[in-house]
Amino acid sequence: MDGALHAQIVKLAQASQNFGFLLEHEPLLVLFGVSAESYIYPDPNTSLMKARQFAETLAARMVAETETRVRGDRQVDRLAALARSGLLDSRIKRAFDAVRRAGNEAVHGYFGEVRVALAMVGHCFELGVWFHRFLTEDRSVIAFVPPAPPESGTAASSAVDADELRQLREELAAYRDRLAQTKVRLDGRLDELAAEQAARTEAEQAAERARSEAQALHETVAELHRRISALVADSPRQTTLTPATVATESADADAMAVREVLSVEAGIGLPGMQPRSTNADQREALIERARVAAREPRTEVQVRAEIDRMLQAAGWVVQNVSALNLFVGGGGVAVREGRTASGPADYLLYVDQALVGVIEAKREGTTLTQVEGQSARYAGTLTKEQQMATWRSPLPFRYESTAIETQFTNVLDPVPRSRRVFSFHQPATLARWMREADEDPDHPTLRARLAALPATFPLATASLRPAQVDAVTGLERSLATGRPRALIQMATGAGKTYAAVTTSARLLRHARARRVLFLVDRNNLGRQARTEFGGYMVPDDGRRFTDLYNAEILAGSGVADSWQVVISTVQRLYAVLSGRSVPDADTDDPDLDDGMEASGDEDVEPAAVTYSAALPPETFDLIIIDECHRSIYGKWRAVLEYFDAFQTGLTATPTKQTLGYFQRNVVSEYSNQQAVADGVNVDFDVYRIRTKHGEQGDTIEAGITVPRRDRRTREQRYEELDDDFSYSPDQLGRTVISEGNLDLVLATFRDRLFTEIFPGRTEVPKTLVFARDDNHADEIVRRIREVFNRGNEFAVKITYSVRNTDELLASFRNSAELRVAVTVDMISTGTDVRPLECLLFLRNPKSPVAFEQMKGRGARTIDPAEFQSVTPDARTKDRFVLVDAIGVVDTKRVDAAPLARHTERQISLEALLRKAGSLEITADETATLASRLARLDQRLTAEERTELETLAKMPLAEVVGSLVRAADPDLLADAERKGPTEVRKLVVAAVRPLAANPDLRARLLEIRRAHEITIDEVNTDVLLSAGGVDRSELARDQVTSWRAYLKANHDEIALIEAAYEHGGDPRSVYIRLKELAARIARPPHLWSPLSLWHSYQVLGLAPEAPGVSYGTLDLIGLIRYELGIEEQPRPHRAVVDERFASWLAAQRQAGVTFTADQEWWLERIKDIVVSSATFNDSDLDESPFTQNGGTDGFLAAFGNDRAETVLTTLRTALTA
Repeated sequence: MDGALHAQIVKLAQASQNFGFLLEHEPLLVLFGVSAESYIYPDPNTSLMKARQFAETLAARMVAETETRVRGDRQVDRLAALARSGLLDSRIKRAFDAVRRAGNEAVHGYFGEVRVALAMVGHCFELGVWFHRFLTEDRSVIAFVPPAPPESGTAASSAVDADELRQLREELAAYRDRLAQTKVRLDGRLDELAAEQAARTEAEQAAERARSEAQALHETVAELHRRISALVADSPRQTTLTPATVATESADADAMAVREVLSVEAGIGLPGMQPRSTNADQREALIERARVAAREPRTEVQVRAEIDRMLQAAGWVVQNVSALNLFVGGGGVAVREGRTASGPADYLLYVDQALVGVIEAKREGTTLTQVEGQSARYAGTLTKEQQMATWRSPLPFRYESTAIETQFTNVLDPVPRSRRVFSFHQPATLARWMREADEDPDHPTLRARLAALPATFPLATASLRPAQVDAVTGLERSLATGRPRALIQMATGAGKTYAAVTTSARLLRHARARRVLFLVDRNNLGRQARTEFGGYMVPDDGRRFTDLYNAEILAGSGVADSWQVVISTVQRLYAVLSGRSVPDADTDDPDLDDGMEASGDEDVEPAAVTYSAALPPETFDLIIIDECHRSIYGKWRAVLEYFDAFQTGLTATPTKQTLGYFQRNVVSEYSNQQAVADGVNVDFDVYRIRTKHGEQGDTIEAGITVPRRDRRTREQRYEELDDDFSYSPDQLGRTVISEGNLDLVLATFRDRLFTEIFPGRTEVPKTLVFARDDNHADEIVRRIREVFNRGNEFAVKITYSVRNTDELLASFRNSAELRVAVTVDMISTGTDVRPLECLLFLRNPKSPVAFEQMKGRGARTIDPAEFQSVTPDARTKDRFVLVDAIGVVDTKRVDAAPLARHTERQISLEALLRKAGSLEITADETATLASRLARLDQRLTAEERTELETLAKMPLAEVVGSLVRAADPDLLADAERKGPTEVRKLVVAAVRPLAANPDLRARLLEIRRAHEITIDEVNTDVLLSAGGVDRSELARDQVTSWRAYLKANHDEIALIEAAYEHGGDPRSVYIRLKELAARIARPPHLWSPLSLWHSYQVLGLAPEAPGVSYGTLDLIGLIRYELGIEEQPRPHRAVVDERFASWLAAQRQAGVTFTADQEWWLERIKDIVVSSATFNDSDLDESPFTQNGGTDGFLAAFGNDRAETVLTTLRTALTA
């Protein structure tokens, strides 16, 4: 152990004003941060290297602290993962990116390099403070102490350098001003001028300390790195990598060595690097902590200035008491330091000359809930003069704010409770609330009306399915208690949108909500939603929704006052918030309407939201988020949280993130199994097609010329293969199109369609094909038309690249001619095509959730007459078929200048790169290589470009620029005059960035191949197998998984059985079984009592019972069988029937007989026990007993003296 090494790092921390506070979190951050700071002036390039090490270490620590899954081992991968998870806001992400890219851009002179290094150290400080706040939730202001330049500094060497020096001095002065501002204390002990002077003196002292200690600190850093270098050199390097090393294994070798030495030689523990398991609530809390930590605290002076600005942006006129004028502006005046009977309030709010509210402003970091009493005191202790001007006393509208965080309480609410708001409400909003309160004193606020809604206006259920009733009533109960977020989980096709329209109508009509926002994933789904709103008949009124309320798709630059429902994608909403105008509803803009996830997982820069007077936070009262998914927790979260509105999510497939975001407030659950059982959805069968290419891939031999197609332009060229080309099944449809495979799959589908898949049918059922991308979809459409020998109207592509999608979708729904649609993502979620009977998977879904969404496209039921109008050879839709040809069910779920001297057939990119690596390339070939790479650079994605830049340590354009030097006519002519050696030197220098980087060459080739599709025209695919999936196999898999579940949860299962066996409370047993049923009905199991019993029957483990519908209580029979208590599974009804028969026999033996009327009562009591495990006296006044008089009828049937005994003994016998 080298204790001195540890001691030196501690010494660094004690001496550093900027990074010492990180010692308790991660010693490496102290080392790298202080090192980066100490090298700013002596060696700016070394400073940049240390800054990158700092950022890499911090990102790795954050990944470990939050248990974030990372796809890849580079810094860019870690940052993308953290941003995807909602843990990085835009400011923190930009700081990380700036440090990562530092040094890539050219700078001018020494002082230019110093400026870059200083900026990066500032970013490191910014990141370190964020990390500290994330871990500790400390919200105190921590200011950067700028490192002063040496007194005998380097003189500017040029005019450019002198300009850089001037800018450096200005930046240092700005840092010092910021430092001074953080020291200001507006606590009343000093006036503002004196407080500012004291703060500046304190800041100057801190800067002087940094100047005086800079040299000593640099010497300590240098000595520490010399010691570490020696330890690295002497270390056998056989130690096991620490968690810190594992978490940051892509950091550069120097950082890796430092980590290992510190953990092994110096014995420094690296806390928090072990992964921790987090549930949905904990992860949501982590995301919130990261977001709060990213909000840079303001000084007290800045807080007051920002609150002034916030008020002015919201339409308030801000005044001092000395200049009070309540007759200016638009009716809202905020008066600073208005003195009440108990002291000066920071702001008093007047609306239309009436005093209505108060604002308490606090220093950043203050916990606002702790100062609610202070604002309440001011609101309730007004002077006599103030009371004359009040609207209501105490003042009802109360705000507490640090300018970063603002909360609001309306004491007129039935349960006054503070809530976070983005900014202050507009004066017109408070004026409207005042009018509403005056007009309805019993229900003065929206929350008061919501609390009364369920009881005052009972839900009309005639047009609703039971699941929709549950959803609406569950949501209204949540709204009545003021829960800000709620989640409705309902199977695809079960009517989520209809339930949402019902809720919207009730809130607008009965709770007098002002406006509802309905967020959709794609604009075509918005038009679909608008149609649903338009077709909704308002109960008890007889008119359509749109006859009473305006429901419009967001367009233009704002929301009209007359709109009660606004339908939008989140991108349209964000564009309007950002001050942009969006096109009309019928004009699709790919950037605004192609889905929250259309840009892919890597487009993760969080949206930054600022106040919009045109769309203030109070614009909506309720936001309904249809098909909510992870983008609302990452990129678009700030857009949703901008609005002071209740939020309701609709989803068929909730994830942990979804549950966490909606605070686990699931107000209703309705699974697909329930939907099938209720006849809301149809069930499905699986038909599997297996081929050699689909299972094993294949190889195209060297020497064969194959077509290659550009993904973007679809330009096709031919290339002779230099080597054998092998492809895997995963590449099919993505980088390789096997025409043999596609023909074989489609021909098999055609040949088996009317004999095995849909036997007896004569017309191709409405079929949806899932393709990998647009190129794949085009190829599928062409092949389908050929294989089925049908025309253009038979099969079409419906993807984002197609303009007339609405017309095509309508035709797919309603036309008898259009039978097959090929899509990528557009119809994978939300879009309803009720006649759809067949799903053909030619690509794997991205996730289990995506698979469930895709599968749900086929589940919708349809009226037989409507169905027959588009599919004449079928009578009803009673199922759909999932045809799996890819293995879904097998898984757990520019034109540059004419540089090119050669064609692709003459020499391939692979050969050119190989020649570059061996330095056997000619000047002409170097020019050709430059041309190829220049074209490739135009096709790169942002991620690919970043990756190549990291590998090359320069942008690809610079690599191409180096190659182009070999084709420069002047340089080449000059070299040729000097002889072949000079030409050789020119070429070697040109290709050096590639020649010295084999990893870069390999990745360039991989990316080029990824942008092209290899077409196999040679190999004929071979059918391996095709057939329906044996139900016994599915049943065996389900029973096996069920048994494994019981074993894994043995203790809980045993408790349920014991309570059942030994006469425990039947209601308790029933509740536990319901909880068990609810758990197993969720992914990944998706089991129901009915499906489990059916599986046992298919395997012969339980007797067949046609017509029996198994429910929650029947799980106990399976449990007792699996525990070895019963010889075979017994349904709960069978047990109760047996007990009932025994009780009747005992009664007869005792001489008791029953009349037919009495037996009716006894049979119905038994039925209640069968369905709910017990029987309560109050059940006599429910259906079906009420038809015979309820409790009075029971007493009349059995007599007052006998009725209680009969009921007690029967209940005991049946529930024992």
